[in-house]
Amino acid sequence: MELLQVADAVAREKNIDKEHVLEAMEEAIKKAGRSKYGHEHDIRARIDRKTGDIHLMRYLEVVETVEDEATQVSVAQAKRKRPDAKVGDFLIDPLPPIDFGRIAAQTAKQVIVQKVREAERDRQYDEYKDRMGDIVNGLVKRVEYGNVTVDLGRAEAVLRRDECLPREHFKNGDRVRAFIYDVRREPRGPQIFLSRTHPAFMAGLFKQEVPEIYDGIIEIKAVARDPGSRAKIAVISNDSAIDPVGACVGMRGSRVQAVVGELQGEKIDIIPWNRDAATFVVNALAPAEVAKVVLDEETKRIEVVVPDDQLSLAIGRRGQNVRLASMLTGWDIDIMTEQEESDRRTEEFKTRSQMFIEALDVDDVIAHLLVAEGFSSVEEIAYVDTEELTSIDAFDEDVAEELRERARNFLEEQNNRLENRRKELGVTDEVAAIEALTAPMLVKLGEKGVKTLDDFADLAGDELIEILGKDAMSEDEANELIMAARAHWFADEESGADA
Repeated sequence: MELLQVADAVAREKNIDKEHVLEAMEEAIKKAGRSKYGHEHDIRARIDRKTGDIHLMRYLEVVETVEDEATQVSVAQAKRKRPDAKVGDFLIDPLPPIDFGRIAAQTAKQVIVQKVREAERDRQYDEYKDRMGDIVNGLVKRVEYGNVTVDLGRAEAVLRRDECLPREHFKNGDRVRAFIYDVRREPRGPQIFLSRTHPAFMAGLFKQEVPEIYDGIIEIKAVARDPGSRAKIAVISNDSAIDPVGACVGMRGSRVQAVVGELQGEKIDIIPWNRDAATFVVNALAPAEVAKVVLDEETKRIEVVVPDDQLSLAIGRRGQNVRLASMLTGWDIDIMTEQEESDRRTEEFKTRSQMFIEALDVDDVIAHLLVAEGFSSVEEIAYVDTEELTSIDAFDEDVAEELRERARNFLEEQNNRLENRRKELGVTDEVAAIEALTAPMLVKLGEKGVKTLDDFADLAGDELIEILGKDAMSEDEANELIMAARAHWFADEESGADA
């Protein structure tokens, strides 16, 4: 019974299943038995779960042909001891109880400690693996090279130096609140990783401080942080009667101040989330005012125009405000002043007007009219419906048709010129047959020494974009073209293998 009492005490102390402790004891007794009777034997131990008695036994497997006399016995020999013995059965010989010597006892103790530790690790892992995303409180147990070991009561966790806020220092015994961002089973046992810089830590703090978020009335849609310095959090209310920003700020700022205090004074901008990307970006750039936005949905890029005196506020110190706004919204944000935009528009107007004057052989009045109506390329004029051109004041059908004709002639001459240049550079017809490549692109490739299909197939996606220009295509499109160009390599390999 004494063994059962010890197992019970260890199980309670370590908060693990008593069965795990008894199994560890059986393993230890088995190991000691093998040390006494020989490691080659199949010796097993069993502790009676009711009386605590120890049973030590040697197992012999019944086989047709004996290969290992220490663990196997032939059918004929087995039948002498047990007439009904058959292949696959085990003959069990009881062994006398062993008297634990000092070394055997030490070995047994090590086995028990190891097994109990493993059971404890399994218990910790099972308990914490489903708690990823929770905020926990603990006490600092030790600090090594800036990495903090935190006692959570029933387990230990690690708060690495790069997951602490800047200028934040802990000492033994300090209370710490952090976010569980990962739980992994490692050789040393389950590792629970904590963070105080993770965006979800801030979201969790607001959930604890703002009952409306906990109840699901207010939803946190996005968080962006520059840990220890500044953060932006986007919220939306599912109840039109409740102001999401006001609820998060609290009476006299009490709720947001509680979060700020936990984050060592990190300044927090609470932003109303909006389904409309342009409105959301404008909100995210607060406190700066925005005059105009232009979106490019394909590239997820947004151009923001601000009054001249708002530029530094919109960008923020070291670009912090615009960087956080970009992280919060998921859009790349380009900021310019109204003056810069005006200068750029003027330059674009002049450049496009000059292009139409030279390509279509028209005076500046007609060129200005075309640019003012939104035409930006000769191709647009060549293939636009006549009605679109005649809708411009002072353009009748004859003028519209003449402009289209001149545009087509210009494009044809340009293509002929580029085609001749392509051939001069030695770019093969196989490369020219790739549909996505235009005549100007083929010339650029030739000028960079990409002339054959193999040359093209040898390129990497980023190399192709570097040659053609970043606006020519996306990296995925570039990679797709290159893989298509490599298809003949694999076809050659297959035909070679068949031969």
